[in-house]
Amino acid sequence: MTAFGILDKYSLGVGDRFGQEGEAQLRALDLARTSGVSVTPVWNKSHREHSIIGSTPAETRIAVDKAVRNAAWKAPYYVDADHINLKSVDHFISSCDFFTIDVADYIGRPAEPADVAAYCDAVKEFQGQLTVPGLKDPLDIADQDIQEIAKKYLWPVKEAGRIYRRIRSAKGETPFVTEVSFDEAFEPQTPEDLFFILAAIAQEGIPVQTVAPKFSGKFLKGIDYVGSTDDFAREFEDDLHVIAFAIRKFGLPTSLKISVHSGSDKFSLYPLIRSAIRKLDAGLHLKTAGTTWLEEVIGLATSGGEGLALAKTIYRRAHGKVAEICKPYESVIDINMERLPAPRTVDTWSGTEFAAELRHDPSNPSYNLHFRQLLHVAYGVAAEMKEEYLDVLARNREIVASNVSENLWTRHLKPLFIGPGTA
Repeated sequence: MTAFGILDKYSLGVGDRFGQEGEAQLRALDLARTSGVSVTPVWNKSHREHSIIGSTPAETRIAVDKAVRNAAWKAPYYVDADHINLKSVDHFISSCDFFTIDVADYIGRPAEPADVAAYCDAVKEFQGQLTVPGLKDPLDIADQDIQEIAKKYLWPVKEAGRIYRRIRSAKGETPFVTEVSFDEAFEPQTPEDLFFILAAIAQEGIPVQTVAPKFSGKFLKGIDYVGSTDDFAREFEDDLHVIAFAIRKFGLPTSLKISVHSGSDKFSLYPLIRSAIRKLDAGLHLKTAGTTWLEEVIGLATSGGEGLALAKTIYRRAHGKVAEICKPYESVIDINMERLPAPRTVDTWSGTEFAAELRHDPSNPSYNLHFRQLLHVAYGVAAEMKEEYLDVLARNREIVASNVSENLWTRHLKPLFIGPGTA
């Protein structure tokens, strides 16, 4: 057995804020399997989410294992310590077998001059015209380019190495999956950046299974991609070529694949992603999280009665403290306050009207992306009344679970991995 986990070709991060939807999510994944595509579920939850909800990684592990047993799921699955660093990693080690090492905050921090010199010497063979199979043009790499990339990214990769070794030391020979994430950077990485980042990761001895670069455009929470889809398609395919080339050049795991963060609801990108991974026979890890929580709220609203009343209460309280709720997510949301309905207006809505405003259906003129974004980050409001929320959720289990499964299958798995024409 290898000392590092091997992630299957296709995998999906399936966030479950309150640990209630694992079985519903697995039903969607079963539909994908029945359609001929195996997608491994990875339940991701960050330190931030645990702090807001008041949950622990151990509770997430218990909920996931229970869902897997109840659903008779026989394929691999993982629990992800999402966006961890040296300060937070220890809290996750015993419960998780997938670790998303987030080093974006360290980009630009200077590494030791001796480390920079050693790194630059190790990769100097790639100076000049570097031909990466699949790229339209060769990469023109000067010594100064390598120096600049090292100054920007070497310290973050060294930090990823320190975190990886902390986990490896604690887990011994127990296999786990490692992702290195740069997606919360201020600027997207170029193909040159990604190539030399992967060189540094290889030098650190990190058996990386997924790497999460930052793309151009905006990956906002719970809504579609904002930006040029043509630019994204070009960047995404270029990155796939670079990863395949780096695997061969640096001896990285052959199962290494690209990871797309804040990937839920990016409907305009899914056909482009599907086309690229099929064309290049590449793997994919795509993270979703809050989309399942929103389906819980939609399910409660459409159930009427106490469920609708609770959904309205959550919105009213969220509207009353927008700044507080949005602060941790200000870089990944874009809410126009003038487009948020007044709580007194929402109080008059039927369950159908509430769901129409919240559900991500661009063909519906009632869909309100600002309303959706606010509720996406308002799960802490439900956590403040967790007992009541979970009780009402349990009493409306059937309709909530149906919404969760339908959303994950119809709007995510099917367009990402299977394509149109499947029932």
